[in-house]
Amino acid sequence: MILNIDDTFNKALTADTNLDNRRRQVLDASFSFVLPRIPSDPKLIHVAEPVAELLGISKTDCYTPEFLSIFSGSTIYPNTKPFSMNYGGHQFGTWAGQLGDGRAINLFEVNQNKMRWAVQLKGAGETPFSRNADGLAVLRSSIREHLCSEAMHYLGVPTTRSLSLISSGDQVLRDVMYNGNPAYEPGAIVCRVAPTFIRFGNFEIFASRGDLKNLEALTNYTIQYFFPNIEIGTQKGYLEFYRTVVDSTFDMILQWQRVGFVHGVMNTDNMSIIGNTIDYGPYGWIDNFDPNWTPNTTDSSHKRYRFGNQPNIALWNLNQLANALFPLIKEVEPIMEILETARDNFPIQYLNMMRSKIGLFQPNLEDSKLLADLEKLLMETEMDMTMFFRQLSNFSRFEDQNKNFIDVLCNLSYNVELFDNQRNLWVEWLRKYQKRLHNEELDDEKRKQKMNVLNPKYVLRNYMAQLVIDEAEKGEYTLLNEIYELLKNPYDEQLEYQNWHSKRPDWAMNKIGCSMLSCSS
Repeated sequence: MILNIDDTFNKALTADTNLDNRRRQVLDASFSFVLPRIPSDPKLIHVAEPVAELLGISKTDCYTPEFLSIFSGSTIYPNTKPFSMNYGGHQFGTWAGQLGDGRAINLFEVNQNKMRWAVQLKGAGETPFSRNADGLAVLRSSIREHLCSEAMHYLGVPTTRSLSLISSGDQVLRDVMYNGNPAYEPGAIVCRVAPTFIRFGNFEIFASRGDLKNLEALTNYTIQYFFPNIEIGTQKGYLEFYRTVVDSTFDMILQWQRVGFVHGVMNTDNMSIIGNTIDYGPYGWIDNFDPNWTPNTTDSSHKRYRFGNQPNIALWNLNQLANALFPLIKEVEPIMEILETARDNFPIQYLNMMRSKIGLFQPNLEDSKLLADLEKLLMETEMDMTMFFRQLSNFSRFEDQNKNFIDVLCNLSYNVELFDNQRNLWVEWLRKYQKRLHNEELDDEKRKQKMNVLNPKYVLRNYMAQLVIDEAEKGEYTLLNEIYELLKNPYDEQLEYQNWHSKRPDWAMNKIGCSMLSCSS
């Protein structure tokens, strides 16, 4: 297996001169050199062959001892120097100081087909940034990250990717619900792939310490390799860099809202500088439409990172990035103009996206009210978000073809009594929607086609991931392979997988891993 190694981050930026791999504050450095922990008995569970292809790794190479050895951390690829990044962050709105790659180790960068890919192991052992943790990861969280990374990609949402899932053969102690009941679980290692893993927090840590030399070097590096059309080293360039990050971040958030994804822990250290979804911890997809839902047990009281608040949190996080970059931009007014423009534009972008989800492609002034009424009904009748929008594509502008549609919607509710109480309101909303469709140029079939490439039929619901985990913890991976294949084509009918196009089962409503999750992994 020959890779086109082209390391830049650990060559262009300042290295930690202390090579002691112990928990400590790392000063005047963007990263620390560190070696992965060698697992006791690594075994390949799954590999995403399309991701391997991005790196120039053949299908045959994916199943060799060499592949297993490198991507489990057992051996180091020749002429590379693994490292962990130094960054800080605001966690739940409070500055947390130095955080860093506590359980992530960057192996190397690959330059393949004019694309740069950073390759990183998650769960490969402790680093100077591990604080009080062991730097390891457990099988359940690793499965969730591996599947979700790829699911988001195929949904069309900007994301990091996942190359492989490997069991370590080691047992890892975790308190899954933070309730004083720790237990040993099987360990695992995920190999993550992205153009870069630089986060907002990489800039924040230097700004917080007044380390302008490293702040400037990191910003110039980021612009050079990931924003090549922006001028390096000038106030104008730094401002344009910030504007681009703001735009790409809100583009990502819009896609989250479109598919019903909730990140669960939008701390600034979990925000990618290139607008990728990063760090899949206590995430989830909306089952019944609820803007106030969060999958994160840690956030259950304040619901800071709830589904409907994600755009506001993105703005708050971008404000923190602005504070970090201010020593380079040096002016408040243009920064505020960028943030205010983004704040004002997002509701317009959201309205247009929601219009498209219900098959309205010619704007009308009444659409805002129609959509607001729809979201209210969806929430009040506990309607399954994914299934509703997919089913709506079958609604016709011709009344005689919608005879049983209201009963179909009733079956998509998690509370039939609530739906029956609002049935008349649903009938009225459908009447207005049908009337509105007559203003559209597309016929029913073409409208359905356009809606179905925006509204997935299949998403990675938490209960599905939990079923995979339950099976995998018994050493069985058939379901993991099935779900992975299903998620590669989320907008297709895939009738052979029709059983996965269903509401969350009752047993999953309050089951750990299905309804709420912790950050424990």
